[in-house]
Amino acid sequence: MAVNRLMRTALRALSYTEVDLGDQYQFQKKIISIANHRHKLPYKVWDHVVAYENHAIPVRIFTPSENESKSILLFFHGGGWVTGFIDSYNRVCASLAEMTGCTVVSVDYRSAPEYRFPAAPEDCYRVAREIFLDSSLFQTEADQITLMGDSAGGNLAAAVSLMARDRGEFLPARQILLYPAAYHDHTDRSPYASARSSEKKYLLTAKRINDYMALYMADEKDLQNPYFAPLASKDFSNQPSTLIITAEHDPLRDEAEDYGRRLEQAGNTVEVHQIPNALHGFFTMPPVFSQVRDCYKIINDFLNAKK
Repeated sequence: MAVNRLMRTALRALSYTEVDLGDQYQFQKKIISIANHRHKLPYKVWDHVVAYENHAIPVRIFTPSENESKSILLFFHGGGWVTGFIDSYNRVCASLAEMTGCTVVSVDYRSAPEYRFPAAPEDCYRVAREIFLDSSLFQTEADQITLMGDSAGGNLAAAVSLMARDRGEFLPARQILLYPAAYHDHTDRSPYASARSSEKKYLLTAKRINDYMALYMADEKDLQNPYFAPLASKDFSNQPSTLIITAEHDPLRDEAEDYGRRLEQAGNTVEVHQIPNALHGFFTMPPVFSQVRDCYKIINDFLNAKK
């Protein structure tokens, strides 16, 4: 199926050229920062920090304009663990709050390569731990909190769920993973056809994913760590009720859908939906696009079914 021209044009701003990311990531991040310079925001937000070891983790809280929400979406942004940050997802999180009626808590975890794995998942886990273990923070019980992330953020949401099970301090009831990175190899040796057949038409290519992972990992052994690549896990049991949404034209499509199969085979409740005629990153576009509207319908059906 041909990719909708309007969607392709809108996502061109997210296009990933084939230059060496190791040399260009700072420039790319600066461009994103300029494009998302935070003037007065047209929606209500609160900034907060979570203390962790020798640093503070910024979080930003978005509330729906109507009705006080008791449900929370704990959101981890995308950007390949490298180029994303809290300001670059302001409009996404504001739309998410409005379209779902949930309070959205966006986490500004430490990014690579200045802070390599496991800095990002540890930051995300720390924020989740604070929110899950202290219901007084938002007057919200643990079963009303859903982990959510897109791309690298989807990877982090899955990692936090695995960490929570392994550490035994809390366990999320739900997670929503939007086109998550779940495997460690996106070369021609990948077992996943969507990665092997990746072309420039995808905007995000397999080469670029490998570039991001090279900046993110601290050691080759990280590739086999399930908190780095969730499909490396030897145990997929005792995980949250999971919604996975993939994009038809995305090199991450097959590995994300396989992660859903592994979770389901281990006895978890899983929904996997592939959005036709969609590219990686489509969820960051406004809801005027049909693919984004379809995605929100799936998300709301999932959230409402669990209430």
